Amino acid sequence: MKRKILAALLASTMVLSLVGCGGGSDAPAADNGAAATEEAPAAEEAPAADSGAAEEAPAADAAAGGSTLTVWCWDPAFNSNAMYEAEKVYQKDHPDFKLNVVETPWEDIQTKVTTAATSGDLSTLPDIFLMQDNAFQKNVISFPDVCADLTNSGIDFSQFAAGKTAYSVVDGKNYGVPFDNGAVVACYRTDILEQAGLTIDDFTDITFDQYLENGKKVLEATGKPLISMQAGECDLLMMMMQSAGASLFNEDGTANIVGNDTLKVVLETYKSLKDAGVLVEVNSWDEYISSMVSGDVAGTINGCWIMASIQTAEDQKGNWALTNMPSLVGAANATNYSNNGGSSWAVTTNCKDQALATDFLASTFAGSTELYDNILPSGALATWAPAGDSDAYATPNEFFGGDAVSAKIVDFSTKVPSNITGVYYYEARDAVAVALTNYINGADIDTELKTAEDTVNFNMGG
Repeated sequence: MKRKILAALLASTMVLSLVGCGGGSDAPAADNGAAATEEAPAAEEAPAADSGAAEEAPAADAAAGGSTLTVWCWDPAFNSNAMYEAEKVYQKDHPDFKLNVVETPWEDIQTKVTTAATSGDLSTLPDIFLMQDNAFQKNVISFPDVCADLTNSGIDFSQFAAGKTAYSVVDGKNYGVPFDNGAVVACYRTDILEQAGLTIDDFTDITFDQYLENGKKVLEATGKPLISMQAGECDLLMMMMQSAGASLFNEDGTANIVGNDTLKVVLETYKSLKDAGVLVEVNSWDEYISSMVSGDVAGTINGCWIMASIQTAEDQKGNWALTNMPSLVGAANATNYSNNGGSSWAVTTNCKDQALATDFLASTFAGSTELYDNILPSGALATWAPAGDSDAYATPNEFFGGDAVSAKIVDFSTKVPSNITGVYYYEARDAVAVALTNYINGADIDTELKTAEDTVNFNMGG
């Protein structure tokens, strides 16, 4: 079984940075960001130290103690920028404190963690590193010696969105400090909706049945679908699943595909949207983005980071509005809230001063409204609930009709149900994506779900 887990980790290293199930090279690392503001700083504004490769700044040197912590993360303008802003905040009370932030792509972090853990030599790891949420449980379960237990560190995890925190919880213990917000938003072109006699209120707190009927009205009046999705991907499926607190795995790690009533409702809902023409599939990520910014579709449902792409259409400023996603009909525990993307900070057991590392995180990402105000312009939205009460988060966003969308998204994040990812999350997503494609093309849904579960069980060595 251990070999199967290791093989799965190594095989999936290059796809963990993709949100979509198909693993296509066009898909972005959506976990990198969320943008609720209209502008983000250019990458070159990040401090020069960010440009170094991990091997050029050995983690062991910085982990030897003192007042310097080494951090691995990707995306200089987003994640690294957030760390440097956190450094400034912490230095106010700790003037000798320093960070050595080493720009490291997520796939490289996963490879380095896997290599260190399997070799038994953790000295190559930094003090802190960023981990994608959907890979967190996988790494803690597979490599229990890598991440420090933060449960009794003094960090108040109750102030974070419960659904976000759950990604880094294993056996009731906290191993990660939540960072960026991947709360799902539904964004719509209000000028297109108006042609069908609809407003954003008609899409707020609704079900997918109502969404389908509204979509038919928009399609009839304008000829435009409500939404596009990349063919072969299953992002929308996973968002629907989590909105009802459902998972592809049971708590004991076994596959939960056959007999999963919520999953069956999700597949049937997706197919009904596509059959009605309310949802249209495109062939690539670029086509997906283009369909929104060119006005070929009337909106989208995705993690809040999608707003950065929407706002590139400057001529559409004021013609977009944001609300929550539709809820599933016929699914127990259905809500209008979900998550797609995001990451959390982990402290390694190689850190020689875990008290410093945890106090730094507790004082900044888990305790500083000032920090979240400072990083909001780069698109870094909090899942730390107190941040949503600040004046910065209440600032109107003119692109989205003057709505205070930042505060709204933080509120959404606090209502997202938890789900179970486990070790084979990505393999399960791939299997379900295949099942969806075959089902849309006429295959029997129960047969496809059985095949998907058999595939996952094979990967798990069952």
